[in-house]
Formats: sequence, structure tokens, C-alpha cells
Amino acid sequence: MHATMSEVEEIVSTAGGGGSSSPAPVWWFALLLALGLRTAVASAATFISWLYRTRFRPGRDLGARYGSWAVITGATDGIGRALALELAREGLHLVLVGRSPAKLARVGDEARRDTSIKVKTVVFDLAGDGAEMGRGAASVAEAVDGLDVGLLVNNAGATYPCAAFFHEVETETWERVVKVNVEAATRISRAVVPGMVARRRGAVVNVGSGSALVVPAFPLYAVYAASKAYIDQLSRSLSVEYKHYGVDVQCQIPLYVATKMSPVKGESPFIPSPEEYARAAVRCVGYGPRCVPYWRHSVQWFLASLLPDSALNLWRLRVGIRNRNQMMKGAQS
Repeated sequence: MHATMSEVEEIVSTAGGGGSSSPAPVWWFALLLALGLRTAVASAATFISWLYRTRFRPGRDLGARYGSWAVITGATDGIGRALALELAREGLHLVLVGRSPAKLARVGDEARRDTSIKVKTVVFDLAGDGAEMGRGAASVAEAVDGLDVGLLVNNAGATYPCAAFFHEVETETWERVVKVNVEAATRISRAVVPGMVARRRGAVVNVGSGSALVVPAFPLYAVYAASKAYIDQLSRSLSVEYKHYGVDVQCQIPLYVATKMSPVKGESPFIPSPEEYARAAVRCVGYGPRCVPYWRHSVQWFLASLLPDSALNLWRLRVGIRNRNQMMKGAQS
């Protein structure tokens, strides 16, 4: 049986409330307006705060606030070297830690040029076996004994020589990544932090990686990304532990920087030089347990946050496989 047009109209009219359409209450519009204004104000405040942190916030006088000496690991190349020279320009004395005596001496000479700072060096293979690790950490502790060490920068890092599936990574390679990124950073922190606690001031900067935070997964560099996730969690936990001792612990998150560890070659507006990155990194010391020093990196993180995890994972997988295949072709040719 088919309903007539008038019956259909009656049903619709009944479902719609008898055919009378009352305007939405004024309070409903007011609520929507208030929520919209709140969102706009919060977004504007977040943007202004980010702009201030990354572009206009003045750096601290690190020597006056924390102490006159800085310990830097992996100080012979890339970000570590740039940080050493930047801190020297800030007037901090340096304890440089690395495995090459010649390179340590060269960076020390560069740091002393046009400054009156003092430089000490500690030769330490951060990828050594357990005995070497123990000796190296003891050497660092001995070098800093009696010094007003205000800053420790755990910068040394290791990664794969090329992208590879987890089962393809040689044992020596992944063990080196874990030793340098996890064990050495932990041991050196334990060698330096007690002195900071005793003096009731100091700062520890652990260099993390966007591979552990900016993207949900980092396929074909799994052990490296996992080691940097450890660094982030260690930093945030120690920040809570030692804040009341006057010791600031921070994980700084770089994305790609133009160093030999970066797989991206060539110029890019989003890839700073080590020197440019170091200036931003020094300016951020002590401001929060986690930070992204270089402002264009934080823009990249924001853009990545707009994409679903599945899309980011697929993109990273394709990039990793492409890099792996290119390296394999190059090795065969």
C-alpha cells in the first residue's frame, strides 16, 4: 500500500515537531562563539609562545647560572664540534670527550683561538667493551673532579651506515649503536651528575632525535630510533628526579642537520649547518625537559602531526627501502 503525498507530508511534519521550526536558542550560538574564541586565543597563545621560544627568547648566561665548565661528548665533528666552539665563545671552559686524540687537540685549538678559555681532553672510545667503558667513565670522573662543571652535553651518537631491515643489521653495528647512544650516555651522566648535585646546580643536555618522536616509527633504522627513545625517557625522568637539586635535564630533538650522519645530502631550508643548529641549541639550554631548538624543525614536527600515523609509517618505510636499495646497488657496481 502506498502512502499519499499528504500522508507523507504529515509523517515528515510529525517527525519534525509538528511542522513548526523554532530558531536555535541564543545561548547555543553564544556557546559556539565562546568555544571558537577560546580555540582561537589558545592557538594564538601557542603560536606566540613558540615564536618567542624559537626566535626571540634570550639565551641564559650558562656560566653564571650553572658553572664555568662544560663537558661535551662526540666533540670532534658535526654538532659536537659546533657546540664546543659555541660554548667557548660563551666563555665556558671545555672538557672534550672523544676517541681521537688528534681530533680532540684540533678542536681544542680552535676553541682557544680568540678566547681565554681552558680545555681538557679525555680520550674515550664510547663504543668499547665493558672494561673500556669503565675506564673511560672513570677518566671522565677524574677529569671533572674539582671543576665547577655546569653543563654536560651527551652529544655522541652512532647509527647504521645505511638503511637495513632489522635482521640484516650486523651485530657489530647494532651493538655499537646501543653502546654509544645508551650505555655511554648513561655512564658519563653518572660520572658528572653527582658533582652537580653536590653543588646544587647544573644542566645536562642529551641529544635525542626526531626519529624517536616526530614520526610514530622509523623503519630500517629500528635500533637507532629505539636508542634515542631511551634518551628521551631518561631525560624526562631525570628532569623530575633532579629538579629540586637545581639540576636541569633536557633532551634536545634535532631533525636532519648537515653532518656526516645525515642521509640527506645537498642544501635545504629545513636542514641547518651544525653551526646554525648549535647556536639555537645553546640558546635553549635549561628551558624545559624536552625542546626542538631549531625553529624550522619544529615547523616540520607540526606538519607531521597533521598526518595520520599510517601515512607517516608508509612514507618512512618507502624512504628506508629506497635508501637501502640505492646503497645495495652502489655496493654491487
